[in-house]
Amino acid sequence: MAETTAKYQRVVLKLSGEALAGAAGFGLDLAKVETIASQVKTLSDLGVEVSVVVGGGNFWRGVKGESQGMDRATSDYMGMLATVMNCMALQERLERLGLDTRLMTAIDMREVGEPYIRRKAMHHLKSKRVVIFGAGSGNPYFSTDTTAALRAAEIGADAILMAKQGTDGVYDSDPNENPDAIRYEQLDYMELIQKRLKVMDATATTLCMDNRIPLIVFDLDVYGNIERAVKGEKVGTFVGRA
Repeated sequence: MAETTAKYQRVVLKLSGEALAGAAGFGLDLAKVETIASQVKTLSDLGVEVSVVVGGGNFWRGVKGESQGMDRATSDYMGMLATVMNCMALQERLERLGLDTRLMTAIDMREVGEPYIRRKAMHHLKSKRVVIFGAGSGNPYFSTDTTAALRAAEIGADAILMAKQGTDGVYDSDPNENPDAIRYEQLDYMELIQKRLKVMDATATTLCMDNRIPLIVFDLDVYGNIERAVKGEKVGTFVGRA
């Protein structure tokens, strides 16, 4: 294994469910999943301890069910199950590339993955296994962004890599609607909340702020950005205290 040149030695990579769907926007595009997996392998080859939190929006969103009259808690649990399907697909592609992985779920489903236990997760990371966190936090009303912040705090991650699809950072307004939108190179946590910038929800942002976990927001569609972010290169937007 090559000596690491990474700035961050232990990271949480946050992926949206839609990032695994590719251009279709729904379901799974295994070619896209494999592209992401190959970038995760690059981090592992650098000696970085990698964990991943994946959303489930390519299959189901809790707020979608609520908008159609479904009980919110039930809808959220359905979304948690959707994340596990994504985690399994990512795990399969990672293992095809020769990586040792563990899928840990916040909802007990032992035939699919290990139950989430903090100390065990940290042991896997120290053993250079890629740990994939599925089923969100196991609680309704909490997003997978909050899960990423919670797991990052629990395992002592150095940073959260917030990989966005088709967005190269944080803007003062929607760049798809406003051609004059300005991209921020650096922000403080409170600015995200006060300016209501749609990067992650307020609960997740507060968790990051309280635990001083930096957040790097970048475009997942540019191959190699995950590696650039973990090396501390200027990519996307840095959120945190410099």
